[in-house]
Amino acid sequence: MSTTASPDSPASQSLFSNRFFQTVLISNIFLQIGIWVRNFAILMFVTDQTNSDPLAISLISVVEFAPIFVFSFIGGAFADRWKPKRTMIWCDFLSAASVFAVLITLMYGSWEMVYFATFISAILSQFSQPSVMKLFKQHIHPEKMQQGMAMFQSLMAIFMVLGPSLGIFSYHHFGIYISIGVMGVAFLLSAIVLFRLPADKEPETNEIAAKTNIRQELADGFRYVWRSPVLRVLGATFAIAGFAVGTIQTLGLFVVTERLGQTKEFLQFLLMVNGFAMLIGGIAVMALAKKIPPQVLLAFGITVSAICIVGMGFSTSIPLTLALQFLNGLTFPCIQIGINTMIMQWTEQEYVGRVNGVLSPMFMGMMVIMMSLAGIFKKFFPLVGIYSVSGIIMLIGAIILIPIFKYKPSPALATVSGGNPETTS
Repeated sequence: MSTTASPDSPASQSLFSNRFFQTVLISNIFLQIGIWVRNFAILMFVTDQTNSDPLAISLISVVEFAPIFVFSFIGGAFADRWKPKRTMIWCDFLSAASVFAVLITLMYGSWEMVYFATFISAILSQFSQPSVMKLFKQHIHPEKMQQGMAMFQSLMAIFMVLGPSLGIFSYHHFGIYISIGVMGVAFLLSAIVLFRLPADKEPETNEIAAKTNIRQELADGFRYVWRSPVLRVLGATFAIAGFAVGTIQTLGLFVVTERLGQTKEFLQFLLMVNGFAMLIGGIAVMALAKKIPPQVLLAFGITVSAICIVGMGFSTSIPLTLALQFLNGLTFPCIQIGINTMIMQWTEQEYVGRVNGVLSPMFMGMMVIMMSLAGIFKKFFPLVGIYSVSGIIMLIGAIILIPIFKYKPSPALATVSGGNPETTS
């Protein structure tokens, strides 16, 4: 049977003509506005309220990342049970409602409630994100999957450049009340846009779901990942990458002040360079998406990231550090796009939520643990040593991917479902 796409086939059509892709892209723009205003307006507000108390500031990261680790397992399992369109709309509506509730509480004097807005939003995202991936599996042609992921990565890169300024501008010019209002409106608009999505398909596994409990479905997700040689290796890579990234996540400020001799404000330039590079990298990967297998793309991105981490630890030159930061950002889309594409190419539609729920905590869990230990490491070990070890560990994550280069996704999994997560070489 010929695999050449005809001019009118889904494989030959532009992603932007796909109603699902249009809708999710617009929705994601509103979500990114809400998230970045939330992150930086709340950061500025808490800093002012507590006179830059490190514990209060670090608590923002805890309430943002801890729910991802705790609720990802549960969210992925329920996402496989529930209708994805309805789940996404309800999650955005509830996020908006929680934000407006926080705004009312805040107006009556309880400023600590700003943590609650971040906490609830982070929890709900663990139910919404797997649903997006399920719909990608349903509505995007397999040949367009990696290109679609690249476009989303480019959008995230744009907001990495503009987002911090957007949040800080909103807080300094309009205050925390207006900023939180902007967050709520952004989440609400995202929910309204999602009504454009195609109607949910009636699940074929309703009877099975009715006979099973959530604990059994969670166990099925773990077994599914373990049976697949590709997903099993991907899980190990997730854990290793989370270990490496978490170790240096909170130490960037010390690179700026100790290694480069600059003030803490210089950190924003590193972030801007990284964001611009991610945008360019996302566009480049979009162009090469069909030519490079996702596991090769992932290994390449991790390898370059490992080299850049070690280099930034050793560097005392501002131009060299900026160049390494640019190179790191340039190849980061390879990591994100490779991971998401592999999950969707090697997972049956009815297991996408649970597989995402099993794999994501491996990264987030290790990252949160290492973020909490990074400050202790900094007291006892030199910055160069910490960055060097982190880079070496990251490189190990790339090396263990080599044995799965030979695998190709099963044609059965490239469609809707296939019965077994086995791969063919």
